Amino acid sequence: MTQNGIHHVTAIAGAARRNLDFYTRTLGLRLVKKTVNFDDPGAYHFYYGDAAGTPGTILTFFPWEHAAPGRAGIGELQETVFRVPQAALGFWMQRLMAHGLERSGQFGETLLRFRDPDGMRLALAGLPGIEAEPAWDNGEIPVEHAIRGFHGVSLMLDRTEATGAILADVFGFAEAGREGDTVRYQVPGQALGGIVDLCAVGGFLPARLGRGSVHHLAFRAADDAAEMAMVRKLSDNHRIQTTEQKDRDYFRSVYFREPGHVLFEIATDIPGFAVDEPADRLGQALQLPRFLQPHRGTIEAALPALD
Repeated sequence: MTQNGIHHVTAIAGAARRNLDFYTRTLGLRLVKKTVNFDDPGAYHFYYGDAAGTPGTILTFFPWEHAAPGRAGIGELQETVFRVPQAALGFWMQRLMAHGLERSGQFGETLLRFRDPDGMRLALAGLPGIEAEPAWDNGEIPVEHAIRGFHGVSLMLDRTEATGAILADVFGFAEAGREGDTVRYQVPGQALGGIVDLCAVGGFLPARLGRGSVHHLAFRAADDAAEMAMVRKLSDNHRIQTTEQKDRDYFRSVYFREPGHVLFEIATDIPGFAVDEPADRLGQALQLPRFLQPHRGTIEAALPALD
């Protein structure tokens, strides 16, 4: 069956070691891939997720040591929300107290909002009935409290209508509710990464990309054929052209700016993160694409130390 929804979120961080510590130790995610930015091999590209690196659980970072802080504003993904069992909220409130924790509600859900060390906006949604879902055991966070992938994301836009039309027509979302200036779009029957909230905030300054900012939001396509069908819909129905397909080793992608100026990606579910290392050893060794393998020594020498 076709799985729609979020594939991954990619953001910009500062110090690589600090980013690695926060996401693997404080939040307890698995480092499923340690590679480099294919377009800037002097910087790491970290992928965090569940035990298998399932689409809908993947948060990735370009850690640029000296990146300037970003600025929140129109045309950017503003908040990334993870799923945790409802009974785990007390555990997370204590664990995240030092990260600007704020408890709030939206669409009938309890949210714990906080920021990572670079200022990226994150939240945990406490959800009933997900206790039995598999979770990564990092040895520090009890499995019953562990994160279970993405709940959803929120985008800050000037207007929401044209973006919502693309979510519905191309990616299989449907409007699921309205609360104030926010419209919720949801993939029917898809719990993992199935929500995108569009917040209309006309009059705000545009976002400025930097440390703590989200670079792009990726949506799932089962394979190349499904991806090309989405590309055709974008062109035929919305007059939007994508980039050519790019091979990212673990998925194949196209990119485009949606009408609200957020950078969207369509990424295939295949081949997945076990294509170049065993599933039980994901994230342990630095993986490089074939075209960078001849430069491994130079690349490794230039990357920041992680130990």
